[in-house]
Amino acid sequence: MKLHYKEIGSGSPLILLHGLFGSSDNLYSVAKELAKKYHVFVVDERNHGNSPWSDVMNYDVMADDIREFMEDHAIPNALIVGHSMGGKTAMKIAHKYPELVRKLVVSDISPRYYAPHHQSILAGLNNVSLDTIHSRTEADNQLAAHIKDLPTRQFLLKNLCRDENGQFKWKINLSVITQQIEFVGAGIKDSEIITTPALFIRGGNSDYIKDTDEPIIKKIFPNSSIKTIEGASHWIHAEKPAEFITMILDFDSE
Repeated sequence: MKLHYKEIGSGSPLILLHGLFGSSDNLYSVAKELAKKYHVFVVDERNHGNSPWSDVMNYDVMADDIREFMEDHAIPNALIVGHSMGGKTAMKIAHKYPELVRKLVVSDISPRYYAPHHQSILAGLNNVSLDTIHSRTEADNQLAAHIKDLPTRQFLLKNLCRDENGQFKWKINLSVITQQIEFVGAGIKDSEIITTPALFIRGGNSDYIKDTDEPIIKKIFPNSSIKTIEGASHWIHAEKPAEFITMILDFDSE
């Protein structure tokens, strides 16, 4: 699959991978800072952003998408940074194609299995009547019936756009994501040892990486470290961008 992407900067290659319901736009401010040192590629993963849609969505094919992307752009290996779903994709790339990953940074997700927990978000998105709304405000009002948190709604509504006829549509492949949501929480088997140098960054206010996750992280990624950014929730790159970027730069200079 030919993924949509943005690129900025020069230097050694760095690939940024967004989380579920996200896109390259969400990471571009971080990319601009990292571009002072790296040639940064910010990718829209399949069924997100401006990348193609597919009925198949799992970490195996998403890792294959990045392998194809790297081949197409003659990238022999890269520092790969992934947030949440993108972090799981990055882990799978390091497992399937270790030669492609020089170093790995995983933002606020562990290799373990996560039970589905996006039901209210999916219910809210599916509740929006694209055929009848005339404004983003109307879409927000419909979304609010299921999602009370305004910042979450604002993030999700970045996926709303208009087609060539002026009708609202979702950039994300909502039907496939809804049908296959369980894939997002898929784990990496603890029998799969990945020796790629890895940094796991967790938010101090997030419960996505728990203290109890450290043994499984260390078992699967023996050459890894875990660091915490205090005061950050799951959206570390948005809430604490300077600290997030500094951790990446320090890790890559080791």
